[in-house]
Amino acid sequence: MSAQQPKVKKEKINIFKIGKLWCFKHFFGEPEIFKELAEYYHRETYRFEFENVSERDKVIAYLEERGFEPVPIEDTAAYTVKIDRFKKYAPILKNSVHSEDRAKERIFVMKDLAAVEEAIAKGAQRVK
Repeated sequence: MSAQQPKVKKEKINIFKIGKLWCFKHFFGEPEIFKELAEYYHRETYRFEFENVSERDKVIAYLEERGFEPVPIEDTAAYTVKIDRFKKYAPILKNSVHSEDRAKERIFVMKDLAAVEEAIAKGAQRVK
């Protein structure tokens, strides 16, 4: 009987379709991973962006090789929250992949479900 290797839980990285772009936000502890993906990093939005599915798929394959579990997400509804336009939003923005201002509110697509719960705890509401 062989000893079974314990299953290592892979770190999930959600990759969202926002308009025509695919994007994700993640801090890599290993500088070489960031260097490998630097061409996709957009400094103004603090996220990695891909203009097409082939770029996205290439990065997904790379992340899988590095032990991550990339998850493409086209329907962002479960990850979307809103907050009144005049309330503090910086702590929510930090964990969002995308944000936009509307007349009375700010809308955020959060990087994962834990970030959604954290945003709600800070006063945001789920977008119906």
